[in-house]
Amino acid sequence: MKKNFLSSCLLALAACLRAAEPTGANPPATNSFVVAKIPDAAHEPVRVTNTVTIAGERVTYVAETGMLPILKADGTSRASVFYVAYTRLGMTNTAARPVTFCFNGGPGSASVWLHLGALGPRRVKMNPDGSQPAPPFSLVDNEYSILNASDLVFIDPVATGFSRVAKDEKTDEFFGDEADLDCVGEFIRLWTTRHERWLSPKFLCGESYGVFRAAGLADHLRDHYGMYLNGLVLVSGVLDFATISGDTGNDLPYPLILPAYTAAAFYHQKLPADLQSDLTGALAEARTFAKGEFTTALQQGAALPADERAKVVAELARLTGLKPQVIEDNNLRVDEGVFRKQLLHDEGLILGAYDARLTGRDGDPASAYPGFDPASTAVMGPFSAAMNSYVRSELKFEDDLPYELLASVQPWNYGARNNYANASGKLADVMNQNPYLKILVLGGRCDLVCPIDTIKHSLSHMPLAEAQRENISYAEFDAGHMMYINLPDLQKMQQELEKFLQP
Repeated sequence: MKKNFLSSCLLALAACLRAAEPTGANPPATNSFVVAKIPDAAHEPVRVTNTVTIAGERVTYVAETGMLPILKADGTSRASVFYVAYTRLGMTNTAARPVTFCFNGGPGSASVWLHLGALGPRRVKMNPDGSQPAPPFSLVDNEYSILNASDLVFIDPVATGFSRVAKDEKTDEFFGDEADLDCVGEFIRLWTTRHERWLSPKFLCGESYGVFRAAGLADHLRDHYGMYLNGLVLVSGVLDFATISGDTGNDLPYPLILPAYTAAAFYHQKLPADLQSDLTGALAEARTFAKGEFTTALQQGAALPADERAKVVAELARLTGLKPQVIEDNNLRVDEGVFRKQLLHDEGLILGAYDARLTGRDGDPASAYPGFDPASTAVMGPFSAAMNSYVRSELKFEDDLPYELLASVQPWNYGARNNYANASGKLADVMNQNPYLKILVLGGRCDLVCPIDTIKHSLSHMPLAEAQRENISYAEFDAGHMMYINLPDLQKMQQELEKFLQP
C-alpha cells in the first residue's frame, strides 16, 4: 500500500491529507502547536443576547462562552475546556427543551466546523457550492441552524480552541481514546449539572473522529453517570478503523469506498453514458458490484484467474472513470490518493479528499499523489478568520491565546493492541441497554475520507437486537465530508435534524 486510509481520519481536518506517502512514513504535525498552560483561575462565562430567523421563525437566544474546569479528585484543575453554548429564550419549560452537545474530530480539531458551518446561529459565508470565496471572509446569520429545535453546546477538547491543560499537567495524558472520553464526558456532566439540564432530552452530534467519540461517550455517560441519551447524530464518521484502513491482509476498505468513487466520477462527468444519466442507478450498480464480484475477487488474491481479473478491471474502470491501466498498476486496490490524482489527470487537476467535487491545479503532474487537498484549503481560511473574529467581536470573549482550529495531538492512544480501533461494540452495548436511543447517520457521497458505506457496514455488523436496528436512520448528501458547506445540502441537513430532534 502506498497510503492507507487510516491516516485520513487520524489527523485533524484540512492539514492531514497532503501528498500520499509510502506506508510507514510519519505524517507531519498539523501545525507547530505549542501548549500554553492555563492559569489556575479560569474565565468567568460571558453571555450575550441575539436573535436569528430560522425557517421564518424569529429565535432569541443567549450565547454563553466560557472555560469549564476539569478537576482532579483533590479539587485542583487538570484542564479548562472552552465551549460556546446557545440557549433559546422564552421557553416556559426548560426541562423539556432538547440540548445537543457538538464536537468535531481529528482527533485534534476544534468544534468550529459544525459550529460555524452547520448548526449554530451564525455561519461562514462560502460560495453556494462550498468552494472558497475571495478574501476577506465574512459571517452571516444561519437560517438553517437547529437552534429552533434544540439548545446547542459546542465543545473544544483539550489542546483545541482555547482549551488548555493546567499548570504542571502533561498534555499528552489527554491524547487518547479513553482519556478523551473521561475529559469530554466530565465536561458534559458538569455543564448539565450547572445548567440544571439533567431532565432535558440530550443528544450528541459528532463529525469524523467525533463519531468514534460519540459512540464511546454514549456508553461512558451511561456507565459512569447514569446519563441516558436520546440520540446520536453521526456526521461523516468512522466506528471501525478496519473499514477505512486498507493494508496487507485487509481489503475491506476498497469495496466500501467504491460508491464514493462512482459519485465523484459522476459529478465530474467521467462515467459511461448509461451511468452518467442516473446517479441512483450508478450507485446501486457500484454497491452491488462492490459487495459481490469485487469482494470475491479481492479475497482470491493471487489465485484470481486472469479472465476474471480482466472482467473486474473493466468493471472498475466503468464505475470509477479511471483508465484500466491505473487499476492494473494498483493491483485492483486503488486508494483515495491515486483516485484523486488520476481521475482528472489529463486536465491537470486533483480532487479534494474531504470533498471530491472540489478541485485544484496540480503543481507536479509527474508525482504519484496529490500535493494537497483542495477541499481542506477551501475551508481553512474562511473558518479561521470567521472564528477568530466572532469569538471576540460578537461573543465578547477575550483571550490572547491563539484559537487552535487544528492541533497536533499525535501520537493518539487508541487503546487497541494488534487490532483496529473499533467503537461499534460500545455503541451496540448502549443501544441494547437503552432501547430509546436513536441514531441518525449523515454522510456525503463525495467524501473520500470517511465514505458513508464504511459506517453503514459497521452498523449493519454490530451485535444489536433487531428491534434496536429500527432506531437507525440514514441521509445521504451530494457533497463530501463537510456536506453542509454546500448550500443545498445544508438546507437538507437542517430538515433531517429537525425531524430527528422531535420527541
